[in-house]
Amino acid sequence: MDAIAFATLVEELRANAGLRAKAEIGEVAARLGLSGAQVPVGDDCAAIPDGDGHLLFAIEGFINGFVAADPWFAGWCGVMVNLSDIAAMGGRPLAVVDAVWAKDGDSAAAVLDGMRAASQAYGVPIVGGHSNLHTAQEQLAVAVLGRAGPRLLTSFDARPGEVLIAAIDARGSYREPFDNWQAALAAPPERLRADLALLPEIAERGLSRAAKDISQAGLVGTAVMLAECSGVAIDVDLDAIPLPAGVELPRWLRSFPSFGFLITATPADVPAILSLFADRDIAAATIGTVSAGHAVSVSSGPHRAVVRDYAAERLMGLGTPDLAQAEMA
Repeated sequence: MDAIAFATLVEELRANAGLRAKAEIGEVAARLGLSGAQVPVGDDCAAIPDGDGHLLFAIEGFINGFVAADPWFAGWCGVMVNLSDIAAMGGRPLAVVDAVWAKDGDSAAAVLDGMRAASQAYGVPIVGGHSNLHTAQEQLAVAVLGRAGPRLLTSFDARPGEVLIAAIDARGSYREPFDNWQAALAAPPERLRADLALLPEIAERGLSRAAKDISQAGLVGTAVMLAECSGVAIDVDLDAIPLPAGVELPRWLRSFPSFGFLITATPADVPAILSLFADRDIAAATIGTVSAGHAVSVSSGPHRAVVRDYAAERLMGLGTPDLAQAEMA
């Protein structure tokens, strides 16, 4: 990548609207006074200590324009992305509930059919929810309950000296016109279920403590969220990121994959993690490093630039208590 292309890409990453929207998480958490939890608030799921493990609870709301443009796929995603959140924390899903608003039953049909198809494919039941079939437009929110053992994968436990792994199912294509990379719709159900089970296996074997599913913030934006929560610096080597055939790097970096995770691990544990993904034909590679600091940088060849320094420009304002104390001093 030449200097001009690199500079252009860095500016795109800094201006990422999906990443900027994540600031709302911190705003809402502060307004609700969400602090003091045994497991920090702001992760992919709320983790609630329960017996010798944890209950995991997550919810996703969907942009109205997305629901209107592709209602069946929005319903599918309502289940899929929640299951990804459970996996990202090293858990296994138990059940899903939904909240659906539509003008009438016919308008809600495609969304409901998409949710039902995903529920059947992933083997996770929809057990109830809320419906209103007399509203002005279609809207959707879906929640999931899961369970994890005593060892969680969290956004708050990346440590200096670890490396950053990206694991993304590249066996798919874009669901145009959005940047949703869909590798699940044509996959056999048993493959979908076994692929998600890799994350709790990694947690239970103690191969990692920190992970996050790649969201609409994109790969680098998700790294920013992980770095801020953990209070570390992350350097991403753009040249090390596996690319699907025919996909350009700028679009790949802003993509929301149906199966995509960032994981940190000690160098000694990396071979075992990569082997797990390789055995299931999921593209995984070491793409960066974790160090002390408070910036997320990207590099390509001789070029390197900071995408975001969260000490200077906080995003969610979660985690990193040392920075919070410094700001109060």
